[in-house]
Amino acid sequence: MQNKNMLASILFFFMGFVSMAQGAAPPPPMPPPPPGLPIDGGLFILFLLALSFGIYRTYKISRKTT
Repeated sequence: MQNKNMLASILFFFMGFVSMAQGAAPPPPMPPPPPGLPIDGGLFILFLLALSFGIYRTYKISRKTT
């Protein structure tokens, strides 16, 4: 009976070592880097180009119908 208790104690003791030897999980992957170019840098120029193109198309259509 004492041998069974000793064997159970030894197995329980070594079970703790086995569970500690598993190691930690790998870290999650890094998020992707942000895009290279900001959109707000040329937004005013893009607005001016769109406005001038709109005025040009309106003028061209109005001349065509008259």
